[in-house]
Amino acid sequence: MYQEKAELLETTDNLTTTALDDYYLAHLSRQLSLLGRREVHNGRAHFGIFGDGKELAQIAYAKAFQKGDWRSGYYRDQTFMLALGLLQPEEFFAMIYGDTDFHYNPSTGGRNFNNHFSTQNIDENGEIKNLADRYNSASDISSTAGQMPRLLGLAQASKLVRQKPELKKHLRNNVTGNEVAFGSIGDASTSEGMFFETINAAGVMQVPLAVAVYDDGYGISVPIELQTTKASISETLKGFQREEGTNGITIYTCKGWDYPNLLKTFTEGITYCRDTQTPVLFHIQEVTQPLGHSTSGSHERYKSKERLEWENEFDCLVQFKNWLLSTGETDDETLTKIEKQAAKAAREARDNAWNHYADSFAEETESLSRILYHLKNHSANRLDHTEELESIRHKVFPTRRALFSLAKRVTFELHGFSEFQPEKEELRVWVENFQKRTKRFYNGQLHREGNDSALRVRAIPAQYQEHPAELNGSDILNKNFDVLFSKHPNLVTFGEDTGKLGGVNQGMKGMQEKYGIERVSDTGIRETTIIGQGIGLALRGFRPIAEIQYLDYLIYAQSTLSDDLACMQYRTMGKQAAPLIIRTRGHQLQGIWHAGSPMQLILGSMRGVYLCVPRNMTQAAGFYNTLLQANDPALVIEPLKGYNVKEPLPSNLGEFRVPLGVPEILHEGTDVTLVTYGWNAHHAVKAAHLLQEVKNISVEVIDVQTLMPFDVNHSILKSIKKTNKVIFMDEDVPGGGTAYMMQKVLEEQQAFDYLDTAPRTLPAMEHRPAYGIDGEYFSKPNVERIFETVYQMMHETDVKRFPELV
Repeated sequence: MYQEKAELLETTDNLTTTALDDYYLAHLSRQLSLLGRREVHNGRAHFGIFGDGKELAQIAYAKAFQKGDWRSGYYRDQTFMLALGLLQPEEFFAMIYGDTDFHYNPSTGGRNFNNHFSTQNIDENGEIKNLADRYNSASDISSTAGQMPRLLGLAQASKLVRQKPELKKHLRNNVTGNEVAFGSIGDASTSEGMFFETINAAGVMQVPLAVAVYDDGYGISVPIELQTTKASISETLKGFQREEGTNGITIYTCKGWDYPNLLKTFTEGITYCRDTQTPVLFHIQEVTQPLGHSTSGSHERYKSKERLEWENEFDCLVQFKNWLLSTGETDDETLTKIEKQAAKAAREARDNAWNHYADSFAEETESLSRILYHLKNHSANRLDHTEELESIRHKVFPTRRALFSLAKRVTFELHGFSEFQPEKEELRVWVENFQKRTKRFYNGQLHREGNDSALRVRAIPAQYQEHPAELNGSDILNKNFDVLFSKHPNLVTFGEDTGKLGGVNQGMKGMQEKYGIERVSDTGIRETTIIGQGIGLALRGFRPIAEIQYLDYLIYAQSTLSDDLACMQYRTMGKQAAPLIIRTRGHQLQGIWHAGSPMQLILGSMRGVYLCVPRNMTQAAGFYNTLLQANDPALVIEPLKGYNVKEPLPSNLGEFRVPLGVPEILHEGTDVTLVTYGWNAHHAVKAAHLLQEVKNISVEVIDVQTLMPFDVNHSILKSIKKTNKVIFMDEDVPGGGTAYMMQKVLEEQQAFDYLDTAPRTLPAMEHRPAYGIDGEYFSKPNVERIFETVYQMMHETDVKRFPELV
């Protein structure tokens, strides 16, 4: 009914079928919004957010999109996606209903809101798709302006290949250097720091990034005057305007209801962006929002009567119709016919999608019905749940939850009845099968699950010559990175002081000079977009290592890490992956902002990203070697105190691999199990030697090596079976990382039954670490505190042998 790539109108006097195709598409999209909103209000869906009012601008924007380009947009881009053929009307409704059929709802599989789109960048074997020959979209997130940071990396990929064409073959020709990264955002969301950080970085880096800002005058109920300086983002950004001989961005403005000028503006701007490989911003003004912000509210509550009247008059569909009629090359009858065709297509799509959703668990409903009716008959109506089942069948919006809840409650009721054994067994099998199926729908694919999983990378021990050289930890890392950059041509790294200086601790020393500024580069002080660069580059086939200078400053990028990177694999059911490695350093050093260990924050917000916590630099290098063999994102926290500590130089640099989720026993013992990680492992070993020497207490020290994943083989449980006592130690606050480890071991590994005394946690103090050697000592675990805690546990189990320390 509409063309995948329509030809542009050359003049307003030469009306072609393209304009009528666009009229159909705009009305189809509006009808989808109207019907989608109605489905929510009728009770057949829970929530909806739509792109009404932006139809014309998105059609014009999409016409400039080419094969190989990438989109990083927001949750109102339905018309843009329809125009590219990346969204079908049935899928639009499948998203609203939460259909879990991945073929019918490929963008979300029922795991995300409607209007959250994605395309596949990786297959089930971990191989990158042919991205240069298709339209591409990064997976959408709801977080306001959260789509902006990754847009920078998507654009940077093109610039890197244009600067260094030999990279093209190493990326399997997925990046040609001619692509543009298309972004979109609501005007109110430009108030977010992520937006300004991205715009500033794009202006500095001069990458082919385009952003369409849709300005409808409000951020939910808050008017633009309270959102944006000068009530205009294009006025606010005038200092960013690119001029001859300077960097910056090129700014365009246009009205959201002006069809011919939208075509002209987007064509001109994207052509300029593509040709010059420099960023552009389109401020699309006077956009309306006919249905309000979402199905959760009504804009009539906060917009004046005059504003609502203006919006009715300047609705882009009304103005588009007026313009078409003014050309004299169509008539009202033709346009009315097109409108009816669009409405009919939308209704048919809604009905098809609803029938598909309702049928998706019809078989399970019927099988449960047979079991419950059989039970009713066998119990002479004593156990009758058929009326409740029928009410579930006839709900406006039937759910799997209602079916499963009923089945589980019947199993509880049947417990203890020996005369209904056949029904109990049938019901048990039904529940088990239903649970397996729903787990696949809702609980899988947090990490890569195929051959490209980091958990499947084979461990290779570090090898050493008979008399290995002893080097500082920073030199071990440096030499290992040198091998990795030689081995992986698509490996890039960037961060504050990473390039010319080689990092504040010299891990990248000499890499920029040897491998080029394109592959080893400096950035500004902007953690969120450093992570965004990494996500975008990883989506396009690069292997980026994004460096955050200190662990304490990871918090600046927390939203991007948590809302985008950590859940990308999950929210796309494995269809999209960004194997970004975040490199940082932390734990013990000096003071509040250079010695943090916020594990509780990371563990609670970054499930989906592996967390590696090495105790030395050889171990850290082994993690980098492992991760580059897989497609999982990961965070590696190098211990700050390890850079100037001597370590033996491995002879198989770049090859040895430390496995994820496999703890290492650093000191064998029989009395107490001490579980820790990072630099605390060194304190633990010292304390173990002191306890053995002074009190003949044998401590088994276990370095978990990674917190996510955690001890996949349950080796800590084996140790506890031997010692019957356990202490968990780290540098996080009480109830943080130590509580996490305790839950993993006592609950998941079921170690509680093997304990002779209560388990202990030995964390840092509740406050951030104080300054200096003394401040650190009295803020964090130390050898003496370990000694006292271990001894107290021994005292509790044998008072005579271990009298109280006084």
